[in-house]
Amino acid sequence: TSSYSLKKLPSREKFTNLLDATLTYPSHCCAFKNLPTKEQNFSFSIFKNFSKQCESTARRPNNETLYSAIFAESELSGWDYDYGFCLPKTLQCAPEPDAFNPCEDIMGYDFLRVLIWLINILAITGNVTVLFVLLTSRYKLTVPRFLMCNLSFADFCMGLYLLLIASVDAQTKGQYYNHAIDWQTGSGCSTAGFFTVFASELSVYTLTVITLERWHTITYAIQPDQKLRLKHAIPVMLGGWLFSTLIAMLPLVGVSSYMKVSICLPMDVETTLSQVYILTILILNVMAFIIICACYIKIYFAVQNPELMATNKDTKIAKKMAVLIFTDFTCMAPISFFAISAAFKVPLITVTNSKV
Repeated sequence: TSSYSLKKLPSREKFTNLLDATLTYPSHCCAFKNLPTKEQNFSFSIFKNFSKQCESTARRPNNETLYSAIFAESELSGWDYDYGFCLPKTLQCAPEPDAFNPCEDIMGYDFLRVLIWLINILAITGNVTVLFVLLTSRYKLTVPRFLMCNLSFADFCMGLYLLLIASVDAQTKGQYYNHAIDWQTGSGCSTAGFFTVFASELSVYTLTVITLERWHTITYAIQPDQKLRLKHAIPVMLGGWLFSTLIAMLPLVGVSSYMKVSICLPMDVETTLSQVYILTILILNVMAFIIICACYIKIYFAVQNPELMATNKDTKIAKKMAVLIFTDFTCMAPISFFAISAAFKVPLITVTNSKV
């Protein structure tokens, strides 16, 4: 215990006779879970035969008969009988892993290990392709194209997070307990956590701006001077980048923490400040969705109104954006719901389930 520099244990096969372990890190107890132990060595050779008789005689009516079956009456006088001798030895280990860090690999499930590679490859290649097409196109960089570039970059960052998690999971498969401390307290987990929070918030922010831009364009279709220009969109998105960076930086300076779980999400809600941080993010995300819903309801009625004369092109873009945004928020809705309950310290699902 208190051996903080002992982050990696020797091979667990070396601890063949270990019965009681008090360690520094809870993850190390995972090494001894279901660890088979060898039969104990005994000082007296006479006890060797005794262990062979245990199974066949253990059901006898009393322990005196059990011992008498092996030893003569004269040999038993003066002996203290160990009645627990035949009981199986179970290894006791402390401190035990908690709900935030169960004894499992980073991914927890084998099917997630396959899916995370598929998703991160699609996220990285797909969004790089979108960025390449939009930025190298011969067409002028319009406001919708500019906003799509920001959204693609945010989703690209999410792909990097998944790639980092998948790579570490592949390297530590079956032995995560020996890498948990270095990973969760090191720069790798902090980097992964920064990527996922930055990507999530920039994505939500950009989706909201895209919706507001579509609503504004369709509502003021007959007033070209009211149209949103690139010179307006750039400072708006700059504000989104600064906001997302700030939100992602806070766990690195002690407001919540990326170290709490193996997937490096800010799940630490021990302090009031950490709870406020998590709830603020979730409430902002919910508010963003409400704004988006309200805007698309207005867009729908605007398109039905012949007086506004929304162009066919603007309407098509709005429909495409609607599909993109609502599928995105459909994925985020359960995350927000379960995260809010966990922030109030009433978790409805385990960390293992949350990885799904």
